[in-house]
Amino acid sequence: MNREEKAQYIDDLAAELSATNILYLTDTAELTVETVNNLRRRCFQTNISLKVVKNSLLKKAMDRVEGKNYGELRDLLKGSTSIMISQEANAPARLIQEFRKKNDKPILKGAYIEEAIFVGDNQLIALETMKSKEELIGEIVGLLQSPIKNVVSGLKGSGGKIAGILKTLEQR
Repeated sequence: MNREEKAQYIDDLAAELSATNILYLTDTAELTVETVNNLRRRCFQTNISLKVVKNSLLKKAMDRVEGKNYGELRDLLKGSTSIMISQEANAPARLIQEFRKKNDKPILKGAYIEEAIFVGDNQLIALETMKSKEELIGEIVGLLQSPIKNVVSGLKGSGGKIAGILKTLEQR
């Protein structure tokens, strides 16, 4: 890769990082070609972008992204690094957990999710159980609707009882 190609690659990678708020850094070294192809296929099926990157180029791309502080993630860029980019915060963690039932890797180096940084493979369970933005919005809407439904049903129930009592009194 010559200098111009590297510059273009860094620009493209920086644009991709700017467009997402969910980034996982993983170690996929020592996986066979067949295993990596299976991982790529699973990523494609679940709308996750998987790329093997050079650490130095990823550092430069991270430096070019404005408004995001990758902090400790830059220190994790050693050895083999693959990045996973997704629209759902917990999708890559779920995929990694499922894939590791049959393989030792990928290993989570770290993750950047909506300005929060998670470091280490021990964070995988926390990331897997993290709820997506849509799930949280659904829960909030459900919680807000619950008291309203109780008031409406109470009024309907009480209104029917009062109307019945008035009708009975009227007939007497």
